[in-house]
Amino acid sequence: MNRQRIRLKVNGQAYDTLCSENATLLTLLREDLGLTGTKEGCGAGECGACTVILNGRPVNSCMVLALECQDSEVRTIEGETVNGGLSDLQKAFIEHNALQCGFCTPGMIMSARALLDKNPSPTREDICEALEGNLCRCTGYEPIIAAVLSAAGGEVNE
Repeated sequence: MNRQRIRLKVNGQAYDTLCSENATLLTLLREDLGLTGTKEGCGAGECGACTVILNGRPVNSCMVLALECQDSEVRTIEGETVNGGLSDLQKAFIEHNALQCGFCTPGMIMSARALLDKNPSPTREDICEALEGNLCRCTGYEPIIAAVLSAAGGEVNE
């Protein structure tokens, strides 16, 4: 298979690697770069489990060709850590029991992070809209919304 060179920055680290021309960003992250926090759910852009932040915007990494990310900046769940520890958003997910099986959690957190980066004081409606492409089959959405509100410093009514 024909492999092409790609340069991109992931979680602040520069990478210069080869990938097949039909590889998705998800495949590049998981298989080539070893960043397995991003999960493959449906493989069709419907569930949001594979959400990462690409050039400041949340995307389903299963739907983006890796080669389209030439000279781009990508942030994955691994980039959410702060000084080797959990971010405030990750801590809020734990505090509000916003995870159970955890499969959707990386994508949920990355969608929420993209929202908070753009709008540090979102309303409940803003959060619902930002998370509408992320499916959770275990927790339900109320604890997730509460966690994002909490991380934003908003009022949480549980």
